[in-house]
Amino acid sequence: MAQEKQAVLVPDYITVRALADLIKASPIEVMKRLIANGVMATINQQIDFDTAAIVIEELGFEASSESAVQAEQAERTRVENSTQVVSKLIQNERAEDLKPRPPVVTILGHVDHGKTTLLDAIRKARVAEGEAGGITQHIGAYQVKRGDRVITFLDTPGHEAFTQMRARGAQGADIAILVVAADDGVMPTTREALNHARAANVPVVVAITKIDKRNANVERVKQMLDEVGLQPDDWGGSTLIIPVAAIKGEGIEDLLEAVLLTADEQRIVANPKAEASGVVIESRVDKSRGTLATVLVLNGTLHRGDVITAGDAYGRIKAMFGEDGSPIDVAGPSTPVQVLGLSQPPLPGTTFDHAKNEKAARDIINSRHDATTLAAQTGARATLTLEQVFAQVAAGDAKDLNLIIKVDVQGSLQPIEDSLNQIGKASSDGVRLRILNADVGNITENDVMLASASGGIVIGFNVDVDTAARRSAEAHHVEIRHYDVIYKLFEDVELALKGMLDPVYAPKTIGVAEVRQVFRISKVGAIAGSFIREGEARRSAKARVKRGGKVIHEEASVSSLKRFNEDVREVRAGFECGVGLSNFHDLEVGDMIEFFIMERVS
Repeated sequence: MAQEKQAVLVPDYITVRALADLIKASPIEVMKRLIANGVMATINQQIDFDTAAIVIEELGFEASSESAVQAEQAERTRVENSTQVVSKLIQNERAEDLKPRPPVVTILGHVDHGKTTLLDAIRKARVAEGEAGGITQHIGAYQVKRGDRVITFLDTPGHEAFTQMRARGAQGADIAILVVAADDGVMPTTREALNHARAANVPVVVAITKIDKRNANVERVKQMLDEVGLQPDDWGGSTLIIPVAAIKGEGIEDLLEAVLLTADEQRIVANPKAEASGVVIESRVDKSRGTLATVLVLNGTLHRGDVITAGDAYGRIKAMFGEDGSPIDVAGPSTPVQVLGLSQPPLPGTTFDHAKNEKAARDIINSRHDATTLAAQTGARATLTLEQVFAQVAAGDAKDLNLIIKVDVQGSLQPIEDSLNQIGKASSDGVRLRILNADVGNITENDVMLASASGGIVIGFNVDVDTAARRSAEAHHVEIRHYDVIYKLFEDVELALKGMLDPVYAPKTIGVAEVRQVFRISKVGAIAGSFIREGEARRSAKARVKRGGKVIHEEASVSSLKRFNEDVREVRAGFECGVGLSNFHDLEVGDMIEFFIMERVS
């Protein structure tokens, strides 16, 4: 009986020396085997997986592609996480009460690849069959029929809208259709959309649009999709890829069939007898009718007259309207419906829940306000910092460390990504390291939104942060970490996985004072008669002194802070005061005193 070969995991590229170490062979022997196969390589030269596999097989081992194994593991994790999301939605339901519900589909992709045209084609072909009037109003979602089955489409194409829904706690969709134009191929925005879908653990069906154009090249697009990890099913992969000419209506039936096949592989269920819960898709104020909100029921059944809460909004549903504008009384799982009666327009992406009555709903809203106020006062964060990762694991909650990587040049990208993956594999503390996106360029608002929606952290190596991204990071409490030394980046991630990373603090300026007069007092030193130009001066703060725009003293303690003859703890902008510094007395008229505190930073 032949002995089973030992399997060896091999990266896409590996040096001859590393290959020899991997199979515990002599580098000379490996080089001889390479030469025998017509490959001249030095000991430090990299070879690709296919070349390495030949040598490994000849030396009695079985080669496995590390990237292929990682992709398989990622798919298993995606399915597990998708099941976990559904489990949270129906965790209190009995198994015998759960019934299949129609899949909810969103469309993602590059801005000019035909997302809206595809949605319009699907709507015209399949919506509300038999209706005389067709669609009379736009409510942000609609349902289509294929045979005896129903599919719900979110009519809000674009991964920004999809991500904003996830950032507010909603899963957003069960399946994503990634649109790629046959005449253009995979664009940077296409990759961004794919990263957002993967971060949400949503299965992807690809629609190759514009196949009727003269310069369309479907096979080239498939090759590009394969390069980003979407191997076509007709190439032996698992991704359903459907060519479509939306304007002519070609391929629409095949696309709907692919969506249903993908849905059959998922656990998309709900309890139609439960109290309704779901997500807000759109909301607005109508001058004549008041607040109108489009909601998508994901579990239970919504009835006219029910009381619901959605974020800061609540109310009894006075009326419900279907996608054709007609009044309805009942909406089951995966049904989009427009409701009238909420106190104010809730934010899109906000989840809604059933309440017992209006008094109970008001109590829920008040408790949410109290929780929000407490979070603001305590500086609570909505997402993880690098230092908090291990604390989550220690508390018994296994977490993914989700990273968004941005670097300055292409040559740095692959080594950083490979090294971080190796660090993640070496971790034994229950934290899985996932790189959601790795790309070249400055940190953008899109990177921050991806981090916000997935509880991730943005890491920049020798790059800047866009102004919009910085504002978004502050608003969504996303941590952005900057590095210019590559080993420090690796060290911080490794220490975070081991739970040993110290918090990072930086000075935050809270006020600026202008010195208008200096008093010399024996045994006390210099007291600066100052005017607070902005912010505030605090007795507990530190101070730096600037003269002519240059810092002449970096850090001084505030020894005294007075208004007239009274000691005070703080003085706000627009007032005068006397400031004494404990270890600096060389003050002059015109000096600027900046007051700062040390604050934990992202």
